[in-house]
Amino acid sequence: MTIETLAHDIDRIARIDGDHTTAIPQLSLHRRSLRTEPMPCIYGLGLAVVAQGGKQVTVGEQVLDYGMGQSLLITADLPVVAQVTRADLAQPFMCMFLALDARALMQQAVEMDLPPVPREEAPRAISLNALDASLLDAAIRLVRLLDEPALVATLGPLIQQEIMVRLLSGPHGPYLRQLVSAGSPSHQIAQAMAWLTQNFVQDVLMDELAARVHMSPSTFRLHFRHFTGMSPLQYQKHLRLQQARHLMLHQALDAGSTAARVGYESASQFSRDYSRLFGAPPQRDIKRMRHQPTESVGATAF
Repeated sequence: MTIETLAHDIDRIARIDGDHTTAIPQLSLHRRSLRTEPMPCIYGLGLAVVAQGGKQVTVGEQVLDYGMGQSLLITADLPVVAQVTRADLAQPFMCMFLALDARALMQQAVEMDLPPVPREEAPRAISLNALDASLLDAAIRLVRLLDEPALVATLGPLIQQEIMVRLLSGPHGPYLRQLVSAGSPSHQIAQAMAWLTQNFVQDVLMDELAARVHMSPSTFRLHFRHFTGMSPLQYQKHLRLQQARHLMLHQALDAGSTAARVGYESASQFSRDYSRLFGAPPQRDIKRMRHQPTESVGATAF
């Protein structure tokens, strides 16, 4: 089976542009028939496979261009700027995304008894690799399982487990093994990121956060920037602004009350930070998003 096979199968299911949930809760399918504008968003732990077209993802100063036949692994909640760069009506961008479970990955890594990744290696929270034939085969079988609803509950977990095994043992493996290896720098940074995700409204001293994950302040900042492409404070700011955008878009809150809800003391500072990230002041940006078609926004297409 080829990558064109996967594109054909996604095309059969995701007939219109958008982000499509499926009967397999962890699996979503994504389609765009037009190029999109750069869109700040947050990617979570999971595997994205592009079956057709192409996309650009910017993480801090790192720019990744990926397309047909490539797989993108994200190992933590990561603020990125994403843009579909290759798509048209004849050959739309098509992609599948499989959310991964950190606990299941950790258990699988223990059962496989894989060699540890040297501590001096510090993988980033995102990696890009060519899709090997075995992983592609498993991805196609997972998507095709949607055609057999009665078997989804039984076979779905088995194919997902196979995908986890192949990820842990393949080129993406070091990234995942560092993530689930207790005491590794990546694991410690992931713990800090998880804490910030749950508590981004709070003002926190980064030295205290470093102590929380048993790192010196200087080591913590160094590893955090390497892993995420940004400083801890920048990461917290991205979380606040993404949540602010969600609140204004879906709960019709004004900018002033939203700023306070996400931890800002100054509404004017909130407006400045928001404009820098999203390219327009809050009110104008939300108005633009409400009037643009989904494929132009492109916030969740992998």
